[in-house]
Amino acid sequence: MEKELKKFINDAFKSYGDFPARTDVTRELLANLTDKYKDLIAQGKTEKEAYQLTIDSFGDVSEIMDEIRQNGTGASVHSLKGVALEEADLSGTNLSDAQFNGSAIQKTNFSHADLKGATLKAAAISESQFIGAQLIDTAFSSSDIHGSDFTDAILMGTQFKSSSLTRSIFKNATITNTTFKSSDLSGASFDGATITASVFHTTGLSETTFDGATLQNVSFRQSEVKKINFDGAKIDKVTYALLKGAKANLDNVTII
Repeated sequence: MEKELKKFINDAFKSYGDFPARTDVTRELLANLTDKYKDLIAQGKTEKEAYQLTIDSFGDVSEIMDEIRQNGTGASVHSLKGVALEEADLSGTNLSDAQFNGSAIQKTNFSHADLKGATLKAAAISESQFIGAQLIDTAFSSSDIHGSDFTDAILMGTQFKSSSLTRSIFKNATITNTTFKSSDLSGASFDGATITASVFHTTGLSETTFDGATLQNVSFRQSEVKKINFDGAKIDKVTYALLKGAKANLDNVTII
């Protein structure tokens, strides 16, 4: 039956041609449908009944195909809700406006991908790579992102809400008009990052480092800053004054 299910998926994707990550997406969909088929057989369904019920269940995931558009530089996959793409290679892919709500995408490679306007809500994203990725107006919420690598990424208008970002790396990232709210950034590294007009609101920042980072018009609202390492950071006068008032250790900071 796996052969029939594979043919069903290939036929569904046929009109979209070869787009980035097609192999990963079709492989995961086949695994999901095969598991469902086996479950139905175990429940006493006939092979014909199980097959029909399995392909009928494909409705929600079919948004993946419905929303794919070819643009000459890659495909933009708008809806990837609830899919399993662990350890997938989505590097360099156009994922603008993609929706990864409820998806399992741990250890996925998003390096140099375009995630402009993408939404990642209640997603499992831990230990993923966003190296050099475009995260413009991207929204992360209620997600596990711990241990992920955002080195050299471009964050502009990005939102992180109620998410775990422990031990994540933002080394040399460009972070502008970005909000980290009600999230845990303990042990995260912002070393060498350029952070402008951004807010850390009610965030866990224990042992977070900003070594060599540049901070301008950055606010740490209702966040514990005493355990942050600002060694070698360059900070504007207003941000410096606010951090000093909050008892941050600013001994090795340069005021700009």
